[in-house]
Amino acid sequence: MAKAIHSMIRVLDEQRSIEFYSSAFNLGVYDRLDFETFTLVYLRNEETTFELELTVNKSQTEPYDLGNGYGHLAVCVDDLDAEHQRIDKLGYAPKDIVDFDHEGQLLARFFFIKDPDGYDIEVLQRHGRFQ
Repeated sequence: MAKAIHSMIRVLDEQRSIEFYSSAFNLGVYDRLDFETFTLVYLRNEETTFELELTVNKSQTEPYDLGNGYGHLAVCVDDLDAEHQRIDKLGYAPKDIVDFDHEGQLLARFFFIKDPDGYDIEVLQRHGRFQ
């Protein structure tokens, strides 16, 4: 059986990305591997062993073209309203909270924010299948 262990995104500014993910989602640097042309930074927190891998290509000077294939990263929280307020106070400009129904039942409550490189992140209220 396969176990999901990480997802990778390419970032332009290592420190800016680490600060964003630390303050927004309490993800800390678990490991950092430096190579001649790139650096890999693995972020996680105490809630899970799943990691976000930041790849920093040292020759990259322009923002990455995210294209139309990337969807989003998702995290869940205990109190969506409080997290929305906290993230807004940090200056990360979260979108409005959405109540998403399916067949007359609440499927999810969520909002989106963008990280410093433009990647979308969905923040969901712990509920139903989103635990």
